[in-house]
Amino acid sequence: MERTYLIKPVLDREYPIITHGKGIYLYDDRGKQYLDGSSGAVTASIGHGVQEIIDAMAEQSKKVSFVYRSQFSTEAAEQLAKKMSEISPGDLNWSFFVNSGSEATETAMKIAIQYWQEQGIKTKNKIISRWMSYHGITMGALSMSGHIQRRERFEPMLENYPSVSPPYYYRDANGRTVEECDDAYAEELEKAILRVGKEHVAAFIAEPMIGAAGGALTPSDQYFRKIKAVCDEYDILLIADEVMTGVGRTGKMFGMEHFGVTADIMATGKGMGAGYTPIAAAVVSEKVMEPISNGSKSIMSGHTFSANPQSAATALAVLQYIEKHNVVQNSARMGAYLKERMKELAQTSEIIGDVRGKGLFIGIEFVQDKETKTSFARESDLVNRIVQANFEEGLLVYPANAGVDGLTGDAIILSPPLTITKEEVDELVRRFAAALGKVERDLHGK
Repeated sequence: MERTYLIKPVLDREYPIITHGKGIYLYDDRGKQYLDGSSGAVTASIGHGVQEIIDAMAEQSKKVSFVYRSQFSTEAAEQLAKKMSEISPGDLNWSFFVNSGSEATETAMKIAIQYWQEQGIKTKNKIISRWMSYHGITMGALSMSGHIQRRERFEPMLENYPSVSPPYYYRDANGRTVEECDDAYAEELEKAILRVGKEHVAAFIAEPMIGAAGGALTPSDQYFRKIKAVCDEYDILLIADEVMTGVGRTGKMFGMEHFGVTADIMATGKGMGAGYTPIAAAVVSEKVMEPISNGSKSIMSGHTFSANPQSAATALAVLQYIEKHNVVQNSARMGAYLKERMKELAQTSEIIGDVRGKGLFIGIEFVQDKETKTSFARESDLVNRIVQANFEEGLLVYPANAGVDGLTGDAIILSPPLTITKEEVDELVRRFAAALGKVERDLHGK
């Protein structure tokens, strides 16, 4: 290929050119097939080339593709907001549409701060978050993120919001019960609040299950109940970052539904547009909207393409498709089957230390020693070797961080389209096992 003018993730790497996709598969210009075992970046949740979505996109384009939200509303945006209210837990009824998950979490942060300002409380303007978390790449979202590698270049410009540990039972439960771990996590949050001063803390943000920063770290059934109790005691809002876990990914419409807790504000994205369009949302409860509705009547945020009618119509078609075809239920069934197959593989693997997750959001952590849970040295570049070996087998997997410090450990996420069949799960496992075998043989010089 002649020189490129496109800034790619790695400038001197040659990337295959994808020509088309169908279902769970992508095809490059040389005819190679890739099983999309990661839904791209945990995004293409209903697969590629779905005609119902394509038709909805074409239909909206015949009407109008852009209006500015400060001048007009559209039927597409109104109907999408209504659908979001119907599928969201509790009284999470109000949607602020944006273009990406980073914008959704940052908007959620701004709304949380404004909620207190509208009540005359100007000091509550800090956010507490967890280490081994990732909430986005914009500066506000990155300030809330405990992803060390993604923070380090910009650390002097970021707020010090990450404060507490994630629920990481694989490493923290040695000699302790899960309940004792949960008590310790809640106590750690309480101490963080007291150190900052509750009068300064607007909200606590957390992913229901941790994605890129933790390889699908999954809390117990009681974890969020304990966390929410601490937030309520100290008058702090709970923000759920459902950008990865939302819209069926975990076998429920939203990840927090597994834990019986409803957040005050929810950020979601990725699966909302399922890769067919850039769209995300901050979904806000009646409780949080009330002082704003009675006060300034305006949320201080917004983007040129917020509530874009082309994207709104596309996302609405995606949500309707998910309901019509029982996609969330399939995610639960196929996720349980995939997790079972991965646990079977872990029994014979020398380097799979943990298999975790819910629905089609499965994390696999790799260790050098399964007894001591010692991670591979960073110099081994293990996670990238695993990703590349799978790529060569025609399987896409999503890299993630793990380990004691969230920096030196290796994990991947398996998150295929939620429409995957049992036969396709078996093919995914076959390709993954072949790639894993190659890596293990390479580690032993065989």
